[in-house]
Amino acid sequence: MTESTPWPAMPVSEWEPTLDTLHMYAQVVGKVPLALRPMVNHWWQVALDLTARGLTTGPVFSGDLVFTMDLDLVDHVLRIDMADGRRRTVALGGAVRDFYSDVMAALRDVGVDVAIWPHPVEVHDPIPFVEDDVHATYDAAQVDRFFGMLRQVYAVLTEFRARFTGKASPVQFYWGSFDLSVTRYSGRPADPPENADSITRLTYTAEQSAVGFWPGGTWLNGTRVEQPIFYAYSYPEPQGVRERSVLPGPAGFDAGLGEFVLGYDDVRRAAEPHRDVLDFAQSTFEVGARLQDWPLDELEWMSPAPSRRGGAGPQSH
Repeated sequence: MTESTPWPAMPVSEWEPTLDTLHMYAQVVGKVPLALRPMVNHWWQVALDLTARGLTTGPVFSGDLVFTMDLDLVDHVLRIDMADGRRRTVALGGAVRDFYSDVMAALRDVGVDVAIWPHPVEVHDPIPFVEDDVHATYDAAQVDRFFGMLRQVYAVLTEFRARFTGKASPVQFYWGSFDLSVTRYSGRPADPPENADSITRLTYTAEQSAVGFWPGGTWLNGTRVEQPIFYAYSYPEPQGVRERSVLPGPAGFDAGLGEFVLGYDDVRRAAEPHRDVLDFAQSTFEVGARLQDWPLDELEWMSPAPSRRGGAGPQSH
């Protein structure tokens, strides 16, 4: 059962085996739309979306077939639902090797012919799915708490996204890095980093400002982060951004990660966690955007409150 607090304590050390296993499950699932969908700018087509019960691919097309893959983090199963009403389920729990085999068998059983690259990405010490019996721990109670955290963060990032009129990503869950994020764009192009891999090269083609949530662990460069964090950065990195102050007080620039960081523990202990995360998102955005000379007067707005009468807009009756 999920803890009563919406912002539970979640140090990495208490659930890292389950965290790593869930990460690999998400990679297996996420690689299916990666293989079947056309490329969209910044890899938006591969991200998973949050639902009331977990994470979903949304509709995926394979020839004449249409299906969704849903990581149900309430009942702790993967559901593959076909447009014609057929359903296949794979239980969450057990070795990644077995999960991968069961998922691919379920897809074949409903006629989805797809081949994915069976290797994890964006992790420090990858093990091919077909060989991975290391990641085999799945504690449902810990996953419940993690999913509760995701729901809280999703609500804040959705509110933050609504304040922007320019190009912005959806609030998305990236299964490679295992983080929930939203990105705003100035409308100007940018050059990717030199010698970048394909993921980085196709992500950083435009001037952008991102904010997100990561549950912690070992980053690609080996850096250890022992608690969940909120992070924010601007690309290209504006000169002088590392010396700027942001809100709330505990937040600051982390040279090891190369971005602004706000510790999750500072948020959950705050009087108004939702407000602190919003302040972090807004202040880090403004610092970078002003240094990059974004036209903020044109790009930011405060959306009107939803109608309490249930109408769709001003003309509704």
